[in-house]
Amino acid sequence: MRCVLRSALAVLGLGLGGIAQAQEIAASDGAAADAAAAGGGAQVATDEGTVATILIVGKRADRTSKGATGLALDVAETPQSISVVDRRQMEDFGANNLNDALRLATGINVEEWETNRTNYLARGFEIKSTQIDGVGMPNDWGIVSGAMDAFGYEKLEVIRGANGLLTGVGNAAGTINYVRKRPTNDARFSIGESLGSWDFKRAEIDGSTPLSADGRWAGRVAAAAEDEDSYLRGLSNRRTFLYGVIDGQIGERSTLTFGYSHQQANSDGAMWGALVLAYRDGTQAEFPRSASTALDWTTWDDTNQTAFAEYSYALAERWELKLSYNFRDFGEDAKLFYVFTRGGLNADNTGLLGNPGRYPNDSRAHLADLNLAGGFELFGLEQQLIVGLGESYSKADMDNMAVPLSDPNWGPLPAFPYAGNTFPEPAWGPRSFYSTTKQRLTRAYGAARIGLTPDLKAVLGFNWAQYHRDGNNVYGGPFDQTEEKLSPYAGLSYQLTRQLLAYASYSDIEQPQDQTDIEHHYLDPSKGVNYEAGLKADLLDRRLLTTLAWFVARQDNLATYIGVDDTGTSYYGGVDVESKGFELEIDGKPHEYVDLVLGFTALQLHGDDGRNTYDWVPRRTVNLQLSSKVPGATALTLGLGGRWQSDISHVDEYNGGAKIRQGDYVVLNAFVRYVLFDELTLRLNVNNLTDEKYITSLYQIGYYGAPRNIVAGFDWKF
Repeated sequence: MRCVLRSALAVLGLGLGGIAQAQEIAASDGAAADAAAAGGGAQVATDEGTVATILIVGKRADRTSKGATGLALDVAETPQSISVVDRRQMEDFGANNLNDALRLATGINVEEWETNRTNYLARGFEIKSTQIDGVGMPNDWGIVSGAMDAFGYEKLEVIRGANGLLTGVGNAAGTINYVRKRPTNDARFSIGESLGSWDFKRAEIDGSTPLSADGRWAGRVAAAAEDEDSYLRGLSNRRTFLYGVIDGQIGERSTLTFGYSHQQANSDGAMWGALVLAYRDGTQAEFPRSASTALDWTTWDDTNQTAFAEYSYALAERWELKLSYNFRDFGEDAKLFYVFTRGGLNADNTGLLGNPGRYPNDSRAHLADLNLAGGFELFGLEQQLIVGLGESYSKADMDNMAVPLSDPNWGPLPAFPYAGNTFPEPAWGPRSFYSTTKQRLTRAYGAARIGLTPDLKAVLGFNWAQYHRDGNNVYGGPFDQTEEKLSPYAGLSYQLTRQLLAYASYSDIEQPQDQTDIEHHYLDPSKGVNYEAGLKADLLDRRLLTTLAWFVARQDNLATYIGVDDTGTSYYGGVDVESKGFELEIDGKPHEYVDLVLGFTALQLHGDDGRNTYDWVPRRTVNLQLSSKVPGATALTLGLGGRWQSDISHVDEYNGGAKIRQGDYVVLNAFVRYVLFDELTLRLNVNNLTDEKYITSLYQIGYYGAPRNIVAGFDWKF
């Protein structure tokens, strides 16, 4: 567990030699420090007595996200609903992975329907569009494999509603923008240790330092190692994460940033599929929270590597040309065991059948993006513009390691819950071809924020995208598919008062789909429109932002699970779905000691016939994070958070047609943080405070969530 941390310390040590020199410069040049704090370039005296402007210092000090429209707008100015989960929230509530971090966001459903696979939903639909630092990633399944560590990110931005401008594709759910940690202007270092229930152990280090005496170059390393058992029978997880980034200035106008991350996640006793909760008579089964379908030999191992580089050139005072490249290499090898029934469980909990599987896969993705962004004055008002080109390419290969049908893992299973040693590991066959898929996305995009009057502003944009996919799979054979679309985006905002802004926006929807029909042919893209209107109130001297949004979206031919064919492969059909509703979010500091996030979502989902559809999606959700320093003892901070959702249901057609229900429930989490002295903080987290028993998801039938558990630890910053 400690090897990754030792490696990170060694890498960080390469730059520590420049810390003392950098601190001397900072102490002797207060003007430079002030300029950096203000977000401008710092001036540093050279040996020859001349003065050079260090542009990169200001960039580190104030990085404005461009995740929603590509324009430098803050959340209050953007004509869409945006929630931000920052580093402080993740630390307070112990959100060490992206699943837990996104549970803190308003309107997001984290659908953990397997122990190692998750879907994120918003406004009733899967989120399939992601960005890294505002750059759209290639189209992929909405599924996230494994628990991705959150330690390499400074914040997460969730842009709800259609957002095809920068992703190139989009649907009515939204976009998640992951904002990476970057080097800081001064030397900082922190370590953290945590221990908790089920033998949970986690260690973290995070260090940033100038790498040159003049402050032009700086580096940062973040690393984490985690090891835990589980309340689920036989499950254990180990994860190591390493991230490094360096940025600096080349010449007077150019900056360069490059970084790399590596995550290794290994699970023993992982579930493939989830619990069967349907009896043959149509009633719902109930099992202990520890129930698992996995066997002792099941494993699920993922390796995820990313690399990126960014080059920017200041063409003029307010114009910047930026070229970025992102690379992702994902490898997976899992030995899995799937269970199912032919009509549901028998009254004595027998009737389950086994299906072993091993499908090693590898995928690589490349993305290049070039854009020009800047500001200018027109009609005496500030205007903004961005135009860009993007190209992405990915290739995924999946193989099969077959098991002879004579192997006992294929046979009937004992009554559930059964023991993990029910059957030994099968003799896997040789690695053979299963599928290969190549995808290419070419796009051109642009957006402008036009000030029509001091109070009335418009955001107009377009996205042209050409999507191509070809390959082969063992069941459906060769395929070749090309789609092309020009989509507009329009937003309008009006400053009603100094604190209150009204907005409206429109966007096209077109989402290529990775699901196949019963003939193993890919479904045509889902298409539709998205409308949103709302009010944003920036209150208490901009300390508290309140957003109220109304939305309507229609997606046609949206891939929806139908069943499993004779080959054991899931197949889908296209349906038309309309989503409409409203969201309320209050985010900020209502008091100098208090931090608050309160969100509420209410929606309706209707099919072609006007009746309710997608009953596994909760129609109402509430999320809360409330923390406060204790007056008179400000070293002590108390916090309470959680999420409530309304009841959901799912008709399990594949297992007897029973209607599985999960009543409304709330999961509450609390924390205590105490600053022992300026550098050392002690913390205690209690999760599922009321020990609520619930099913994690009915999207594809999940398992039971974790009972009450605790995590204690410390953070030492110096």
